[in-house]
Amino acid sequence: MTEHPLVNATVFAALGVVLFSLAGAVLLKLIPLKLWREIVEERNVAAAIFAGAVAIGIALIIAAAMH
Repeated sequence: MTEHPLVNATVFAALGVVLFSLAGAVLLKLIPLKLWREIVEERNVAAAIFAGAVAIGIALIIAAAMH
């Protein structure tokens, strides 16, 4: 991108956060349950593990694509 590594890192970090947020929003629209209610109110550990695994998976895909 540019010759300035700090600018490049900032741009890629911002792009990663935006892509991660969009992927999370799409995921929440696609699953048939209310994830936040399941985790917080129902104390569903399996739903929390699922949400964490999806978050890590999306983050790894975005990091690999940007590298």
